Amino acid sequence: MPDTTLTSDPSHDAPGHPESDDAAGYYTPGSPLVDTKAPGGPIADRWQTRKFEARLVNPANRRKLNVIIVGTGLAGASAAATMGEAGYNVKSFCYQDSPRRAHSIAAQGGINAAKNYKEDGDSAHRLFYDTVKGGDYRSRESNVYRLAEVSVNIIDQCVAQGVPFAREYGGLLDNRSFGGVQVSRTFYARGQTGQQLLIGAYQALERQVAAGTVTTYTRHEMLELIVVDEKARGIIVRDMVTGEIQTHLADVVVLASGGYGNVFFLSTNAMGCNVTAAWRAHRKGAYMANPCYTQIHPTCIPVTGSHQSKLTLMSESLRNDGRIWVPKNKADCDKDPRTIAEEDRDYFLERIYPSFGNLVPRDIASRAAKYMCDEGRGVGPEVDGVRRGVYLDFADAIKRLGKEGVEEKYDNLLDMYERITGENPYEVPMRIYPAVHYVMGGLWVDYDLQSTITGLFVTGEANFSDHGANRLGASALMQGLADGYFVLPHTIRDYLADGPFEPVSEDHPAVVEARKAVTDRIEHFLTVNGTRSVDSYHRELGNIMWEYCGMERTEDGLKKAIDLIRTLKDDFYRNVKVLGTADSLNQSLERAGRVADFFELGELMCIDALNRRESCGGHFRAESQTEEGEALRHDDQFAYVAAWEFTGDEAGNMTTPVLHKEDLVYTAIEMKQRSYK
Repeated sequence: MPDTTLTSDPSHDAPGHPESDDAAGYYTPGSPLVDTKAPGGPIADRWQTRKFEARLVNPANRRKLNVIIVGTGLAGASAAATMGEAGYNVKSFCYQDSPRRAHSIAAQGGINAAKNYKEDGDSAHRLFYDTVKGGDYRSRESNVYRLAEVSVNIIDQCVAQGVPFAREYGGLLDNRSFGGVQVSRTFYARGQTGQQLLIGAYQALERQVAAGTVTTYTRHEMLELIVVDEKARGIIVRDMVTGEIQTHLADVVVLASGGYGNVFFLSTNAMGCNVTAAWRAHRKGAYMANPCYTQIHPTCIPVTGSHQSKLTLMSESLRNDGRIWVPKNKADCDKDPRTIAEEDRDYFLERIYPSFGNLVPRDIASRAAKYMCDEGRGVGPEVDGVRRGVYLDFADAIKRLGKEGVEEKYDNLLDMYERITGENPYEVPMRIYPAVHYVMGGLWVDYDLQSTITGLFVTGEANFSDHGANRLGASALMQGLADGYFVLPHTIRDYLADGPFEPVSEDHPAVVEARKAVTDRIEHFLTVNGTRSVDSYHRELGNIMWEYCGMERTEDGLKKAIDLIRTLKDDFYRNVKVLGTADSLNQSLERAGRVADFFELGELMCIDALNRRESCGGHFRAESQTEEGEALRHDDQFAYVAAWEFTGDEAGNMTTPVLHKEDLVYTAIEMKQRSYK
């Protein structure tokens, strides 16, 4: 563990940190946590100060240092390309058949940067403020300011790589707005921004592959972290085609393995997205921070039935020109929306939040849509007796811009909607409903992006550091590229300056133990020979998570969820059926390991949500809301990062987790209740 991370602080016995709470008995209080790497001084100077203080590694020594990077999305590909360009020896791993298949490719709407091209009052400080406010004052101000500061560099980097951002008539890069802000700072490439950015990072990665500094391992899944003398020194992976278990050793390990939204089964994530890389690190000593902070995206195609295993995202950018409404009268919900008169429509976001209207943050828009459907004013076909949908209507935009103007901005998105639903959004209002999309929680990292395991760095969605309790739209791509191109390469060198490190051999006891843990786990799944499929367990777990730890949480519901998860997990280990063998392509075996980790993660998410008896961002406790039904924070009790330490018995089974609290201190911004009205 990095030095001086944990401290003793008697102030944590004060009323601001109550000893009893809803989660009492589900966890053990631990020592307070402090980020010792965060520099002091004026906030605008902190990143420059840290970059200068970080030690350097001379070019000759870089060639002697080995770096493992897990994940090839924007955070992983950009980090591998940058580290390879610097001269380090990099091994890059992904479970897809190509780095271009990483889930970053699915991001649609854009990437934020404080360029102020629209001259509408934007700045790095305003992007910083909007991000902290959007995250409901549950993020670190130093990290967020750094993100806003380097955002301007990202756009220049991507343009230089040839990313085809949309441009205005005069040739300047165009911008549009996203939720939670009143300026236009989102750069975009129609509805394919993630794809274009990933291609840019991929070509930078491939350049280093050709140069010999980066070696890529596709169709390889990380199944265990190797920790030697309390330092991360490698990973155990499975070749997903041949089944071969491989050991890869290095001087430092970087996890850029994405988020864990698929714990809910139904989400906008790619079906392969999982938590295994991060969770294996968590079990080895990396703290998991704020796991209950999950984001529900308001603009997704509604569920059509129990047969579905995947939900489709419609970009938040559609809320720039589309107007969201439901019928005022329940009797109109099954009518053709084109026959419903204007005076009989409730543009509820514009009514409730006149200042921001349809561009309120995602968490607020999602809850508002849920409330409309709960009132019985949802639209679309009934699923399990409930209409789960609201209209996203482009009729006014078509009148204002013409069909050609709307096509120019959104044609591929609207075309995708028509292909999936069979409805023409130019003629009939789209139907949308909230769905699990992104996670703000992740492995705890300090200002240098180093976890509580020395030598293990975490970037992108896999860490918790920048978004607080809610991520603003178009900030995921910003964080991934910021971490990979501009943050990690500066901070990791301070650690690598102590290298080259003493080599570790494959017969080291810690390596042998890690490898055996992987083979034993695989053997267990293949020999249970139960009666239920892996997917059936995953779907049932997802239903529990959505029902009790989804858009609204309660004390009773979360406690019930914990009991249900524990019972289902026990049955899973005794009754799952995994077909096939370990020495070949076996997707059932792959999913079994991932779902096993989802069980443990899901339980911790519920404990974290139970402990936090406040509403903030994407975490909404029904016991903590204003008279108007808005989220009600309790800064006197919960202005902290919840960093959870894994504890287990000798067999590795979970026991009561330990909660370490990192106090959130704001010096450049005032904490206040969010208002978008």
